Amino acid sequence: MMVLYEGPRLLDFAKAPAHLQFNKYVLTGYRPVSTAEECVRSLFYMHNELGNIYTHGIPFFLFLVLLPFSIPWKEVDSIWICVVHYLACLCPTMGSVLYHLFMNHVGGEHVYDTLLSLDMVGVCLVNTLGAIPIIYITLLCYPSVQQTALLVYILLSAHGIYCATTARTNVRRLRSFVWQALFRFSLFLFRVYGSGVGSPNSLRLFVIMDCLALLGGLVNIVQIPERFKPGLFDNWGNSHQIMHVMVICSIIYLHWGTLEDLAWIKSYQCPAE
Repeated sequence: MMVLYEGPRLLDFAKAPAHLQFNKYVLTGYRPVSTAEECVRSLFYMHNELGNIYTHGIPFFLFLVLLPFSIPWKEVDSIWICVVHYLACLCPTMGSVLYHLFMNHVGGEHVYDTLLSLDMVGVCLVNTLGAIPIIYITLLCYPSVQQTALLVYILLSAHGIYCATTARTNVRRLRSFVWQALFRFSLFLFRVYGSGVGSPNSLRLFVIMDCLALLGGLVNIVQIPERFKPGLFDNWGNSHQIMHVMVICSIIYLHWGTLEDLAWIKSYQCPAE
């Protein structure tokens, strides 16, 4: 499989560049330091980052092409909500593909850190842009509160981007998104127990979205299943790939929930004061 191009001799963990030695349970399949062209060629032979590239690369192109056909552009008064949502679905996969494809670039650790920061920015943006329609619709009947909530969330997102791009461990990176997650949870509570509005069917989808994202982050931190069988999951089925799949599922649930809200908002009128 994936032998369209005969790649270089791969390295084991001990011989891989130091900045790529972040999972001691992945023992083999490391690409040597490569030029940009050689990194692109690595799309066509087996190595331990191939699964990470394709588990986000294929969904990126599917989202890019197919999502616009499912978004009701002409049926929504505020078309900017649709644009923001579309960008939210694309951001994390695009940054991730660039990171995993070029992480062994000859530029070394500096290039690696830049790509990792880009990957983290993509994750932050799906949190930020993905939540904007939720905030807008939940607080639809409270325009002044709505504007304040959007501003607060953007500030929390800026803080999250700073923390995520400067963090040095997966635990700290996951913690960077805590305040955004708590803010979204408060919106969910406002829908259930307060006077927030939105589709009755979307809240369950948004909760599943956040649970999948959290579970994916935890799997990546604890490095299961490769922790139990080092070397067995070097190329396929390791924790980072599982996280990638959960992130994609999370984005799909975000999309479904947003579509529910966009369909609901067409016929909803806020009660008169």
